[in-house]
Order: sequence, then C-alpha cells, then structure tokens
Amino acid sequence: MSRVSLPAVDTAPEASRPALAEIQTAFGATPNMFRAVANSPAALKAMWSFFGALGGGTLGSRLGEQIAVAVADRNRCHYCLAAHTALGRKAGASAEEMAEAQAGRSADPRTAAALAFALKLVEERGGVDAADVEALRAAGFDEGQVVEIIAHVALNLFTNYINIALDTPVDFPQVKLRQAA
Repeated sequence: MSRVSLPAVDTAPEASRPALAEIQTAFGATPNMFRAVANSPAALKAMWSFFGALGGGTLGSRLGEQIAVAVADRNRCHYCLAAHTALGRKAGASAEEMAEAQAGRSADPRTAAALAFALKLVEERGGVDAADVEALRAAGFDEGQVVEIIAHVALNLFTNYINIALDTPVDFPQVKLRQAA
C-alpha cells in the first residue's frame, strides 16, 4: 500500500492536473508512480519534464529503457523494473535483451559499455574515472551521449527512490529482481 495518496487527475492538486492529463494521454492510463508524485506539483513537473527531455535525446528509447532496468535491479526497485521492462519491450527490445540489461549485460558491445558505465555510476555514487569515460568513447558514444547516459541514471535514481520510499503499488506486469536483496 502506498505511503502517500494516489490522486486521480480530478483530485490532484490543481497545479499537477495539466501534467497528469498529459501523462494519461501518453500512457492511456495514469501510472501509480505519477499519481504519487502528483502530490507535489513541483516534483511532478520536474519528473515529467526530465522524461520528456531525455525522450528527445540521442540515445534512443531502447537504450534508455535498458539503462533503466539495470539501475532498477541494482536498486531493487520493483516498480521501475516492471515499468521499464514493459516500456523497453514497446521500444523494440526482446524479452531476452531486457533480462540481460537487467543484469547489466548485452550482446551488443555499445549497449554493454553503456550498461557497465551506468552501473558503475550507481555503485560508485558517480565516482567513475577517465578510463570509464574513455571506454564509452571507444564504444562509439560522443561527449553529449556520455552526459545523456549520466542523466538517464540520475532520472532513474529519482524514480527508484520515489517508488521504494513511497512503496508505490506496481501497476505493470511484475518482473523478478535478479539482484539479491
């Protein structure tokens, strides 16, 4: 059970209603995470804007979702793991590719490099070194894409913490964590 209310568009704070209406249109429903965050119009605006900005980035939605499941599994966020696995499948990744990404692996060297970097960011709390950035360059990422990978990790830390702290009920098909609790 959620630790905060999950308001619908018509019961949310007035300033959250426009973003919730956009979210409803985008998803065809209003996922519980956004309903929980709607309790703070500022947090909802920040989160939805962050998703929108990265959606227009150069990494592509498939890689973004693969990063999201790797981070979710590492942080043991059931909600984000379920949501981003479903979204990754919609972005064209196979079930096997999403399961591999969840474990931080990929048969594609470029994707594998991005996942390894993303997980090192999480594990080392941002403490990567020049060799880690150089490995991304060697895999074909430009400087903007390096920054974009970091931004994806940051957004997913935000959403993981929201869902774990607030015990947001999962409203996507469940996915089993690989990371031991």
